Amino acid sequence: MEIRLAGRMDGFEPGIFNVLDNRKSERLAQGKPVYNLSIGTPDFLPEPHIVEALAQFAANPENYRYSLGETAELIQAVQDWYRRRYGVKLAEDELMAVYGSQEGLAHIGWTLCDFGDVVLVPDPGYPIFGLGPYLCGAECVRYPLLEENGYLPDLEHFDLGLAEKARFMVVSYPANPLGVIAPDEFYPRLVAFAKAHNIVIIHDNAYSDIVFDGRVGKSFLAFEGAKEVGVEFNSLSKTYNLTGARVSFVLGNREVVGAFKRLRSQIDYGMFLPIQHAAAAALNGPQDSVTRNRAEYQARRDALCGGLRAIGWNVPDSQGSMFVWAPVPDGFSSAVEFCFKLLDRTGLLCTPGSAFGPLGEGHVRFALVRPVPVIEEAAAAVKLSGILGGGL
Repeated sequence: MEIRLAGRMDGFEPGIFNVLDNRKSERLAQGKPVYNLSIGTPDFLPEPHIVEALAQFAANPENYRYSLGETAELIQAVQDWYRRRYGVKLAEDELMAVYGSQEGLAHIGWTLCDFGDVVLVPDPGYPIFGLGPYLCGAECVRYPLLEENGYLPDLEHFDLGLAEKARFMVVSYPANPLGVIAPDEFYPRLVAFAKAHNIVIIHDNAYSDIVFDGRVGKSFLAFEGAKEVGVEFNSLSKTYNLTGARVSFVLGNREVVGAFKRLRSQIDYGMFLPIQHAAAAALNGPQDSVTRNRAEYQARRDALCGGLRAIGWNVPDSQGSMFVWAPVPDGFSSAVEFCFKLLDRTGLLCTPGSAFGPLGEGHVRFALVRPVPVIEEAAAAVKLSGILGGGL
């Protein structure tokens, strides 16, 4: 029997993370060191009170039934958290839970666009921003994020014909992979742009608590008119080190939230009740770990960016997120070539910028997921290798 796959599968190549992981495994099998800064998985542990809350609820067999939605406890915790953290008031019908932002971003396009509709996604940008609309049959158009414009969309010179066609636009700050934040004055311009062209804004806000040098992470919803034009994704994965628990929220415009809830009610039975209880414990409990982890991420950023600059690689400081965006040194034909040679010569593993869109070519992304001494050791290995001398 011949198995016939859907035509859309032609758009799915082996993920770069899988390819890099295979190369990493080969190197480890040879007994050589690997400094893995490729994937943004926090190496910090969740706080004990969160683990205890999960374990307590998981011990009760009654909590293994379908939840069919968010508990009153979790709704109240999210409302209190957004009011306390961002100064944003949320009604109950302005929020919903999803199984991580990745899942939510993959599916929200089903609510907002039909086959052939235009969706605007950032370039460079996290791959799921375009993959979700692609699965809906939408036409994903990449808008450029350029260094000379602070890696912000150039709304003042945006193609007006394209803007009029767009159903929704994905925006994300602090930005993965770019490591930049948007200034406050950007958001009123974004709201005005969305209103002028009837575009729904999807703001991914996964890293607002990982910002550096005294900056304060903001919510898109804190700016006037934002709820009229869009929604925000916010996640507990990186803030509270709960990546495997898959806890994220869609918040903002009640019409979008309501429609997305209606759609997901056909494919989902709600988040596991013990995880909802643990999420509420994270939001309601002590926040010391958030501050402590932010300081550690900044120390890692300083060790990586400062350490690489000290040996001749001009890597700018990340402003926020758990990532560093670095130019490929001279002498290499592509980011992929450089990543493989860097791994082979030094053991330092990063991700080619081309994995995040065509404009990512010429850059690599590092994840700040190893302690400072390990990062310093990796920088020393780069210096010793001589790879910055032109790709020898």
